Amino acid sequence: MEPAPSQPAPGNTPTDDSIQPDQKLDMLLARINTMTNGGTPDPATPAPAPPASQPSRAEVNAFIQEQTPRARNEKPAPPQPEAAEAPQGDRFLPRCPRSFQEAKLSESKVEELILKFLLARGDASGRKIAEQIKLPYILIEKFLNKLKLEQVIAYIGQAAMNDYICRLTEIGNARARGYANLCTYFGAAPVCLQDYCRSVKAQSIEGHYPSRDKLKEAFSDLLIDEGMLQKLGPAISSGRGMFLYGFPGNGKTSIAERVTKSFGPHIWIPRAMQIEGEIIRLFDPMCHEPAPLEESDGLMNEAHDIDERWVRIKRPTIVVGGELTMDHLEITYNSDSGISEAPMQLKSNCGILVIDDFGRQKMRVDELLNRWIVPLEKRYDYLNLTSGKKIQVPFDQLVIFSTNLEPRDLVDDAFMRRIPYKIEVEDPSRENFVKLFGIMAKIIDIPYDPAAVEYLIKTHYEPVNRPFRNCQPRDLLLQIRNYCNYNKLPLVMSQESMDFAADCYFSVM
Repeated sequence: MEPAPSQPAPGNTPTDDSIQPDQKLDMLLARINTMTNGGTPDPATPAPAPPASQPSRAEVNAFIQEQTPRARNEKPAPPQPEAAEAPQGDRFLPRCPRSFQEAKLSESKVEELILKFLLARGDASGRKIAEQIKLPYILIEKFLNKLKLEQVIAYIGQAAMNDYICRLTEIGNARARGYANLCTYFGAAPVCLQDYCRSVKAQSIEGHYPSRDKLKEAFSDLLIDEGMLQKLGPAISSGRGMFLYGFPGNGKTSIAERVTKSFGPHIWIPRAMQIEGEIIRLFDPMCHEPAPLEESDGLMNEAHDIDERWVRIKRPTIVVGGELTMDHLEITYNSDSGISEAPMQLKSNCGILVIDDFGRQKMRVDELLNRWIVPLEKRYDYLNLTSGKKIQVPFDQLVIFSTNLEPRDLVDDAFMRRIPYKIEVEDPSRENFVKLFGIMAKIIDIPYDPAAVEYLIKTHYEPVNRPFRNCQPRDLLLQIRNYCNYNKLPLVMSQESMDFAADCYFSVM
């Protein structure tokens, strides 16, 4: 008769706390070997003394997560980086779409863009097509396979990185020509109007309240007195329209152009929009200055997963003068290309629109006022599509009317009420006028001579009560430089050069 197995003495029962981690691991491996060998323990592996109670599945999983890396002499996996945030100063960041549905694009529109591009280009790789229409290659690759199965395109060779060279078939060529007859556009895939409106709301100039220090920074390259800043500050913070009026040459346009700096440096706009099937180009290299994310800032497109249908630009400042007509304020349709161009107010959204020399436009003043009297108050505008349908779009910019005429002689009370701030840009004081000569002398690289400036004032200003203007120091110094260069004289502010500049500049003034 075999003796009964001895029982552990009371108080000596092994517990989880008394078993070393390496012993726990050996016990676990032994159990795994037993299970994989059909219940037969591996003779090469000595069976450790089992604990009094079997560990639960949760305890085993927790033990594996806690001890296995340490048992294998491995370091725990580093934490995964968080999703990239918008660059500092950017209140809106367009994310790369994961599907055509997420991009608000139909497959027919994507097909149209691809086929028109291949019709114009000839042969192109899948990645080149994706780069052209600004959509992720992973979406384009699947769609190209579908077009190949439909015999619309053919693969005529291999390209780098498991890509193929695509060419239109006869079927695809005929389909592409049909698309091109309606519209020749094959640039970046368009963005829908709803997404654009959402971006304008996120990047609106409303809600920006620039401080005095911010304004001083924006106007740091101009000599502007404290009283003018006191008037400009509330007007800029309001985000509404303003009149800048005063004599010509005092820097009204220069002030208007620098207001933009106080609203933040950059915004995102779509390259093109699609509204009711109509392509409207919004990004205009003549009006918008691109500001791409730079690698040195750690803000590459790949890291941010950017939707490349959008372009990052400097917050726009669009200046229109006497050339402004009613056509500039409506969607312009080109019947030859089938492409529409966005109006000026749409291109200036989230920025500044300066109507320079107000009152001297080709269009009548009352036409402009009647066209904008509602948008200035309601902050939205209505535009006409070629189909005749009206659409509502954001009217989100600070409109600055700059004029050297008296505002009350140009507009009626109803319009003046909608332009809450009327700011006169006055002539500079004598002190500031002298300071301007010193500032401009450094820029133009002429040695500054205060005695010559004093001679100019006493000889050409005081005897005839000629008013000071902010533009005059720059203009006179440029004349002095040209005079000295022509006569091969040293660049100096002499009485002779001052007399020459004043005689030429003020001959009919």
